Amino acid sequence: MSDIRVSLAAKAFADAEDVIHSLSFSDFRLRPPLDLVVAYAPEREGESDGEFPVPPPRPVVSPALTEMTLTGVQTALARGELSTREIVESALALAREHEALGAVVATDEESALRVADELDRERANGRLRGPLHGIPLTVKDIIDVAGLPTRAGSLAYDDDPSVDAVGVAHLRSDGALILAKVATHEFALGVATPQCRNPHDPNKLSGGSSGGSAIAVALGIGVGSLGTDTRASLRVPASLCGVVGFKPTFGRVSTQGIVPLSWTIDHLGPIARTVEDASILLDSLANEPFLDRSLERPPGVVGIVPGVLADADPQIVAACENALSVLREAGWRLTTVSGPDVEDLELSNSLGLLISRSEAAAFHRSQRTDLEKCIPEVHDQLLGGLEITGADYLDSQRHRAVLARRTLEQFAYCDVIMAPTTPIVAPPRDGYERYLLRLSRNTIIWSLIGAPAVSMPVGMSNEGLPIGLQLAAAPGNEQVLVDAGMTLERALTYVA
Repeated sequence: MSDIRVSLAAKAFADAEDVIHSLSFSDFRLRPPLDLVVAYAPEREGESDGEFPVPPPRPVVSPALTEMTLTGVQTALARGELSTREIVESALALAREHEALGAVVATDEESALRVADELDRERANGRLRGPLHGIPLTVKDIIDVAGLPTRAGSLAYDDDPSVDAVGVAHLRSDGALILAKVATHEFALGVATPQCRNPHDPNKLSGGSSGGSAIAVALGIGVGSLGTDTRASLRVPASLCGVVGFKPTFGRVSTQGIVPLSWTIDHLGPIARTVEDASILLDSLANEPFLDRSLERPPGVVGIVPGVLADADPQIVAACENALSVLREAGWRLTTVSGPDVEDLELSNSLGLLISRSEAAAFHRSQRTDLEKCIPEVHDQLLGGLEITGADYLDSQRHRAVLARRTLEQFAYCDVIMAPTTPIVAPPRDGYERYLLRLSRNTIIWSLIGAPAVSMPVGMSNEGLPIGLQLAAAPGNEQVLVDAGMTLERALTYVA
């Protein structure tokens, strides 16, 4: 095993434990939030409009669409301009063409084409199963799909489920066609998916752990994908690959039928080409039509933490500032909020690492996972998770509750909080371990506190790499993310 890899992971654990040991509680009787779905979110007070400086709009590169959106496919199917079989054949051809990128790990082409023909016949006879009738989707390889293997990206895991995960079952019930299983960082324990390559530059990381989902959507291998997010796993790959990753409120979508990473943080959610597409998939995953895409509500208030924005690469800052100016021109008000600041984000990195790896280690010990079959970085993380003390785990959960309350208080002053999804664009694949905490830093806090967050593309770097912007809202308020996100994407007309 590489000493460099071991030392990087071991140092991350040691640093996180030092952080926990340095903290104290104002309430020594504070209970760990093991039964907490989400903390409270206050009502917003007044119509605050701050003085955050926004420069004049900058042009955003708008490449031509290389693949149809979900809504575009829905329209084409309804008009008879496309058949489900044609879309599936195209997606399978793209999967073969881009096999070297490593996105697709399992598919049954014969079965997919047979189901496509069945869905086409039903449409011709006037029968639609639901709003996703004939829509081809992919599924991350830690989520069970009946008829396809679940390998969790690991040589140490091998399952052939006969029952769909609950989220998959909801998608199928609405008429979706499950095209393939796609790659994950091993056991979802990382933000790199190192076996995959970025579709914009094969020498760069795709991000993870839902890297296969992001690559597939960016290439048009299906028009959406089902992934998971525990610390960053939908939003980071979406940011690096130029697509949309939508993490819902904790508990909004059932996690039954997934290989767990962290029972108290795991989320299920969609990756798609647009916020509108992702919201349609989220309706299905939640098994209820709870999102309105009419944009008839008045614009809200966007909160910015200037220190977090300034901490990103200059090209990312410029793209995010441009997006803010677009929102302001559309009537959204901008205000400065005090958090989550860089210190909060660093703390959430430590808490998320200790909690998630401790819970992952417990699962894999009970599962009797052969760690010697894992990649070195994951092997070391799981061993490190076993060494976390019960006291450190519980104190991490208690500090999580404090952080959640402090963060959610900010929604008294704004409707959404904006930040760069990642402070850097897609980094090199070589030496990927060093980016474990940097890539995930801006995202973990929203998973820890169970609040919804979406990453969407807002531009390209000079090197042709996507730039992602993250919007987060109070628990249960996915609607405002849809409103802000759709407003942005319609103005920017940018889809990677």
